[in-house]
Amino acid sequence: MPLQHFIFVYLISTLLVFLPSFGLAPLFEKAGEAKWKAYIPFYNTWVMQGLCNRPKHWVFWQFIPVIGWFISPGIFIEFAKVFGRFSLRSHTAAALAAPVYFPYLAYKEKPAYVGPEAVLKHKKKNWREWVDAAIFAVVAATLIRTFVFEAYTIPSGSMEKSLLINDFLFVSKFSYGPRIPNTPLSVPFVHNYLPVTNGKSYSEALQIPYIRWFASPVKRGDAVVFNFPAGDTVIHKAGYESAMPYYDFVRSMGREAVWNDPELKPIVSHPADKTDNYIKRCVAVAGDSLKIVNGDIYINGVKQEPPAHAGRPYLVQMKPNRFLSKEALEEMGIAIYETERSSDLGLSAPAPYQYVINMTVAEKNLLTASGLTEKVDTYIDTLVMPTRLFPYDTLHRWTIDNYGTIWIPKKGATVNLTPDNYSTYERVIRNYEHNDFYRKGNQFFLNGNAVTSYTFNMDYYWMMGDNRHGSQDSRFWGFVPEDRVVGKAWLIWFSWDGGPRWSRLFRTVK
Repeated sequence: MPLQHFIFVYLISTLLVFLPSFGLAPLFEKAGEAKWKAYIPFYNTWVMQGLCNRPKHWVFWQFIPVIGWFISPGIFIEFAKVFGRFSLRSHTAAALAAPVYFPYLAYKEKPAYVGPEAVLKHKKKNWREWVDAAIFAVVAATLIRTFVFEAYTIPSGSMEKSLLINDFLFVSKFSYGPRIPNTPLSVPFVHNYLPVTNGKSYSEALQIPYIRWFASPVKRGDAVVFNFPAGDTVIHKAGYESAMPYYDFVRSMGREAVWNDPELKPIVSHPADKTDNYIKRCVAVAGDSLKIVNGDIYINGVKQEPPAHAGRPYLVQMKPNRFLSKEALEEMGIAIYETERSSDLGLSAPAPYQYVINMTVAEKNLLTASGLTEKVDTYIDTLVMPTRLFPYDTLHRWTIDNYGTIWIPKKGATVNLTPDNYSTYERVIRNYEHNDFYRKGNQFFLNGNAVTSYTFNMDYYWMMGDNRHGSQDSRFWGFVPEDRVVGKAWLIWFSWDGGPRWSRLFRTVK
């Protein structure tokens, strides 16, 4: 962890125990301790634990990054008890508003010090036992979800046939290092919207800069969960959000027309850690050059083997008077799944005795060996979509199957800025790395100064779905910054398709 991250984390920890000191000092005096002890961070909590007759090793737990932020409120609650404050309201105030609560307690209520013996004699009501247990469970689960692993459900067919719709995954936060939430003030167990009101589930009153502990880079071939990079602004309506990105409408209609269209309301913004979660496979890492030729990926000039269970479309020419059905394919061992984005890539018939079928390499070999086909070729999409494919200009006449070459930005690497690559890197420089960056003619301006090059501050990745013709991925919205990376897909713990898919349970994700 970089030194500045330690400094930032411990600055918060210190403020948590120092700010209540102005109310703690008179309470220390009532308990027979010198007032000055209240003003020394962490020594004050040591004294408080002594006055409460509680384990002093709690103080050392306060020095564990972030976890210590949850230990300090527990110490404050115990301290409130020795002044006779046992109500849920008092304990909530001590935990969440200590800098305000303890001055109020000391100067307004002026309580007497009753000591730890009185605390032992106090008996909680049954409902308080349940409430306290529930609060502990929520805090513990939130810590696990934030720093260890998180459950995730596959919502679409973009990773077929490696991962299927309604595969339930555990995502490891340790694989790339746990990321501190940018917006820590949020409702537990909810990502970006509340389930009933559909309003935002978080507050931006407190925002923390990007911090990742014990960072480890994403590796080529990893199945990665990340925050959708183009999801910082979305149309907050069913069917839109990240499925129909706001920026697609801006490029096709113009920003003013989008904002003036009542059908595209409301438009909301999200911080980096609250955009929708996506899962794709990392096919290129920082510093790589990527090119796609006839559906095959080349990294730094070397052809890459597709994942074993990845599906790709094949154009199948049957022998005369031979037909195919989903049932016939499944009898051969070829699974056909319906995907949300591409109904023709399960099974379709573009011409007599001709089909487009989404298959793995192994499934393609099964069909070829069946003796029913004359020819099985890779299906290539030749549609050029300059307004939909990144970087959305007319200079790059790319398709989803013939794309690039494109260089993936790397931390510390410098790129010379040209009219040809401006559209490729402008969003990285402006939105992800937070600069005032624009072009005027053939000149480039960075934070008010004319520049000819730029040095990147983060690593970036290129993510693609295994179901290449049924995936909205980096070909459509570009690079994934390292600060959007959530974790690595680790284990399928459950899977459902009208009933449990027993064969998929407890599979590790490859």
